[in-house]
Amino acid sequence: MKFARFRRENDETILQGIITDGGIKEIKGDIFSEWEHTDSMHPVDEVTILEPLVPRHIIGIGANYVAKTDDLPSDLPNLPVFFYKPVSSVIGSGKPIKIPNKINEVKFESELAVVIGKHTRNISEEEVTDHIFGYTVANDVTAPQYFHESGHWTVGKSFDTFTPLGPYIETELDPDQVTVESYLNGDRKQASAVSLMIISMRKMIAYLSNVMTLEPGDVILTGSPIGAEMMRSGDEIVCQIAGIGKLRNSVEQA
Repeated sequence: MKFARFRRENDETILQGIITDGGIKEIKGDIFSEWEHTDSMHPVDEVTILEPLVPRHIIGIGANYVAKTDDLPSDLPNLPVFFYKPVSSVIGSGKPIKIPNKINEVKFESELAVVIGKHTRNISEEEVTDHIFGYTVANDVTAPQYFHESGHWTVGKSFDTFTPLGPYIETELDPDQVTVESYLNGDRKQASAVSLMIISMRKMIAYLSNVMTLEPGDVILTGSPIGAEMMRSGDEIVCQIAGIGKLRNSVEQA
């Protein structure tokens, strides 16, 4: 199922629903525990699609893809490069990415994002899938000039609008068959299978669960393929994963 958050035209009420062939079937309740269908159906072209959830935490991993299978390392790092992104950086598809003042360009990074669905602590790789609610598309926007010289990445990834998510959460995706793509003004820049991850999705989530407790609504960004480039005001970025949809954002100077 594809879960969505949305607003009707001229109405600020945030609603939840499931994407169907006939439109968005409205639901009520907590998607991570108990929810139910309502009698309301909304045409997709009459609503504004929002970010598919308000995450509890956002955790990313850096430098996690290689260009080809032969480049995969035989030995994995003992300490993966993880970082936090604030919830205040989240926007939905269709909202503009705003480049902060005094920054001329920022980088787009298309990623598969995992939405945790259960209390997750000290689990094995084999248990990870049972703790996942679904998957969405992320753009891990980055301002490299704000990376600390000692390797701290948080500031360069934390500006408002720097974490587009969406358009939906897909619960039935096969994460082992995913290709992560991005397009800059219509030109494809990234297109990599998840098999080119250095640290697999299951391995990184199992690792994190042995460091911290993950809870429903936590979002894990699994890394961005080779090919990400800088973007500037006036550009349009589309991050895409077949089976989930297209995350489309324009770029503006703040």
